[in-house]
Amino acid sequence: MYIDELRSYCLSKKAVKECFPFDESTLVFKVGSKMFCLTNLNLPFTMNLKCDPEKAIELREEYDEILPGYHMSKVHWNTVSLEGSLTDQFLKELIDHSYDLVVAKMSKKDRKFYNLDN
Repeated sequence: MYIDELRSYCLSKKAVKECFPFDESTLVFKVGSKMFCLTNLNLPFTMNLKCDPEKAIELREEYDEILPGYHMSKVHWNTVSLEGSLTDQFLKELIDHSYDLVVAKMSKKDRKFYNLDN
């Protein structure tokens, strides 16, 4: 998956915006005001995704391209290499999982405000 594909996929989701809150090379995707995907625009090309803690451990054990979240909570975030053998479909499933976790943790009021309960 290339950066343009990652960007298009993330932005296709409801209530998602992109920003550079940390520096000019860390692109962040937020649903509402909560981060669900961060990517480094420099090489090596990776992304950080939120993940269920048990699933995070399983993924790290199964795939060399998935490591504990770099500069993030190692319990809730994984760093995923986009330069390995993981398929685009699998990467999209990981993005979906991250997005869904963030939406599920939002208040009912915020989900309604961002029209996410549909």
